[in-house]
Amino acid sequence: VPSRLAVAVSLVLSLALPCVALENGLARTPPMGWLAWERFRCNVDCRADPHNCISERLFIEMADRLAEDGWRELGYEYINIDDCWSAKQRDAAGRLVPDPERFPRGIKALADYVHAKGLKLGIYGDLGNLTCGGYPGTTLNYVKQDAQTFAEWGVDMLKLDGCYSSEKERAEGYPEMSRALNATGRPIVYSCSWPAYQGGLPPKVNYTILAEICNLWRNYDDIQDSWNSVLSILDWFFTNQDVLQPAAGPGHWNDPDMLIIGDFGLSYEQSRSQMALWTVMAAPLLMSNDLRTISPSAKEILQNRLMIQINQDPLGIQGRRIVKEKSHIEVFLRPLSQAASALVFFSRRTDMPFRYTTSLAKLHFPKDAVYEVQDVYSGKITSGLKTGDNFSVVINPSGVVMWYLRPMALLVQPWHGVRQQAPGESLHPVL
Repeated sequence: VPSRLAVAVSLVLSLALPCVALENGLARTPPMGWLAWERFRCNVDCRADPHNCISERLFIEMADRLAEDGWRELGYEYINIDDCWSAKQRDAAGRLVPDPERFPRGIKALADYVHAKGLKLGIYGDLGNLTCGGYPGTTLNYVKQDAQTFAEWGVDMLKLDGCYSSEKERAEGYPEMSRALNATGRPIVYSCSWPAYQGGLPPKVNYTILAEICNLWRNYDDIQDSWNSVLSILDWFFTNQDVLQPAAGPGHWNDPDMLIIGDFGLSYEQSRSQMALWTVMAAPLLMSNDLRTISPSAKEILQNRLMIQINQDPLGIQGRRIVKEKSHIEVFLRPLSQAASALVFFSRRTDMPFRYTTSLAKLHFPKDAVYEVQDVYSGKITSGLKTGDNFSVVINPSGVVMWYLRPMALLVQPWHGVRQQAPGESLHPVL
């Protein structure tokens, strides 16, 4: 039995080694694509529901839609398998194998199909005895073998969950998988759920170390198909923005979970709000919906070119909430490259459209600057907005107005210090 000192040393080493682990050069902007879980869950009954079960057919049909319906050209490139894809047992050599009835040609053939469409394939694993859905997990003795298996199959992203694992196993296993993926020589984006199983916040979560291990990570609860779920995620992320915002950047992103636009739980206004707020958070844009039957209005929201340009901004700075009004209006700011910025005016009201009046000066924009403003959803452009000018926006209940601002004349670079902003130095709210 190892001594307490030996266990402590092992833990320290497992946390120290990853400092050189993740040098894969991937996910320089937030990943975009499609993920099965929220919409299709662990539906494995392909006899009763062949159209919607977790199977080769589902992922082929979604790949076809990404490739043929304009998604791929906008950056939606990942087709990601989630839980419940594997057989209930590993094979005689200890390898993970896909369910032979639902994936009769295997994951390698599916990856080849996806790649031929100009897309990439993601897969799901779990650092524990079992996956959350009860399928074989990746215990510590299988980390290297599973990484090699995924690489041989042609996988491009791994989401590694944390069900049925201990804190010690996670501290050892998540960094070990990072090293194992790099050792395969295949570029595999690494999405880890480690912080979500540690409460998401310091001192249990060290975001500096995490950014050197993973390309993106789940911090908080799974999203459900409801507006209340979206709001709970927003509340947690922006309440804790002083910790979370500095952790994000090119190659390492906070992940508030999937886009549920096009499903059943969000209204049109709420769908526009989720898209805008995920974009201002520099979040991965991983849709979980049915692309075969998606409505034109949901598709229009998800395929908004200016929105995607903002989300994919190369600076990779996560935005912040800068105003929280008593009127239940909130304002969010994301600094962008070339001294541009995105503003989101968000209403938590449930009564009627609200006219909100403010100025860029009140939002701490630099003095003596003049901006061209483009409404991200309507496309309307307004030129010559000065910092001191009052303006009004009309925001629908649970809706947003989103602006893209480019300086027409600018004396200083206003946002150069945002990334280095220390906790507690958040912008002062307008009350």
